[in-house]
Amino acid sequence: MTELRDATLTGDEKIDTPFGPIQLEHTYPTDESAELLFDRLDAQRAAQAYLWSLPLVGFLTWRERAADTFGATGFGDFVVYDSLREKRGIVTANLTTPYIINFTSLAEGPVLIDYPAGPTAGGVLDFWQRPVVDLGQTGPDAGEGGSYVVLGPEDDAAPYENSGRYVVRSATVNVFIAFRLLTKDPALAATAKNGLKLSRAGSEPAPVRFIEGVDREWSATPARGLDYWSDLATVLQEEPVREVDKALMAMLEPLGITKGRAFAPDDRQRRILEEGAALGELLVRNLQVNPRYTTPYWPGTSWYKSFDFDVEQETDTLLQLDQRATWFYEAVTSTQGMVNPTPGAGQVYMTSKRDAGGRLLRADRTYRLHVPADVPVAQFWSLTLYSEDTRRPYDNGGTDIRSVSLDSHDDRLTYNADGSIDLYIGPSAPAGAGTNWMKTCADDGWFVYFRLYAPTRPFFDKTWALPDFEAVP
Repeated sequence: MTELRDATLTGDEKIDTPFGPIQLEHTYPTDESAELLFDRLDAQRAAQAYLWSLPLVGFLTWRERAADTFGATGFGDFVVYDSLREKRGIVTANLTTPYIINFTSLAEGPVLIDYPAGPTAGGVLDFWQRPVVDLGQTGPDAGEGGSYVVLGPEDDAAPYENSGRYVVRSATVNVFIAFRLLTKDPALAATAKNGLKLSRAGSEPAPVRFIEGVDREWSATPARGLDYWSDLATVLQEEPVREVDKALMAMLEPLGITKGRAFAPDDRQRRILEEGAALGELLVRNLQVNPRYTTPYWPGTSWYKSFDFDVEQETDTLLQLDQRATWFYEAVTSTQGMVNPTPGAGQVYMTSKRDAGGRLLRADRTYRLHVPADVPVAQFWSLTLYSEDTRRPYDNGGTDIRSVSLDSHDDRLTYNADGSIDLYIGPSAPAGAGTNWMKTCADDGWFVYFRLYAPTRPFFDKTWALPDFEAVP
C-alpha cells in the first residue's frame, strides 16, 4: 500500500487515501476505484457548492418562509418585523429598530420606487445579496427621499435617462427591498411608511400593504440536508447564470442540479448531496469561528468586523468565496453603509467567539463584557445575542427584545460611575448584574454582534476599543 503523497500513479499500485484504498491496474483505476473516486469528487464539489450558494439560498429561504408565515405574496407587500418573535426568525436580525421588507421579481419589467425622506437606512439588493443601491441616509437620496428605477439584467435603461430618477440595475431577476426606521418616533415612522410607493414601469403605483402585528415564531435559517439543494435548484431556475458562476454550475450538474431541468436526484446523488451539505456547513462554521483570511480589528483581542470583504464579493483577481460564505452563513444582507461606513454615517457590526484567554465561548459559563465609556457613535450601540445553531436571535425563553439585545437607548441599564458599563451573558446572572444580563441555555452555543450605529472617529482610528469577554468565576 502506497501513501497518497508518495504514489507514483503508474502501473499496478494500491494507494491509501483518506477515503479508502484506490487500486490502479496498468495505470488505470479499477471499476471499483473509479466509483469511489467519483463519489469523492462529487462530495467535494457539493461541499464547495454549499459555500458558494449560501447567499442565494439564504434569500430564497427568507422569501418563501415569509410568504408562508406572513402572507407576503403580493407585489406591494412589505412585512414589518417589529416584535421579538417576528425578528427571531431572521438570521442575525437587528433587534433595536423595525425592519420593513419586500421581495420583488423584475421578470415583468423594471420596478419604480418612490422612497420617503426621513431617518431610515436601507437598500435594494440582488439575490446574491449584493447592494444594487442604498436607500435613505447612506444612499444617493441622503435621507431626503428620492425616486428610483430598478432595472432587471436585460432591461433597457434608455427610457429612464431623463426621468429624474436614480437608475440602477440588478444582476438578478429577484430583488430584496428593505429599510429600517432609525427612530422610535411614531410620527416620523408613519410619515416614512406613508411616503413609500412601488410601481411597475408604465403602471400607476400599486397599493403598498404593510403586514404588521403577526407576532409568530418562524425561521429563515436555510434548511439542512436535501432540502437545501432543493431550494438551491428552485432559485437557480429563476436566475440567469453569471459568467463568474459557470464553473460551480458545472460542478452541480453531475449532482442533478442543472438549469432548465427539474431537480430529481437518484439515490446516489441524494446520498452525496446530504453528505456535501453537512460537510459544507462544517467547513463554513470553521471559517466563521476561525476566519483565516483576516485578523482581529483591535490587536490583542478576538473581535472581528463581521463583514470584512467587498460588497461586490470579488476583486480584480478572485471571487471572495470564503469571506462571502462566512458572512452569509451567519447573516443576511449587505449595503454600502454596513460595509463602508464613514465617520458619523452607516453601521459597523463587530463579533467575537472567544474569551480573553482565547477559549471558545460556552453556553454553560457566564461572561462579562466591559464596554468602555464614550462608545464612539453618533446614534446608538447595541449588543445582541445569537444562537450558533440557527444564527438567529437566541431563544432563551424570554418574551421581550431586551432578553437577547441590550442597547444604549435602554434606560434600565446600569452604568458605572465613569460612564463605562458591564454587560453579562451566561446561564445565571452574577450578583449585581441586575438588568445588564442575557441568559444562555444548555449547550446552545452563542455569539454576539456589537453594533455601532453611525460610528465616529475614535472607532476608525482605534483610540477606542472593546476588550474581550472575561469569564466570571
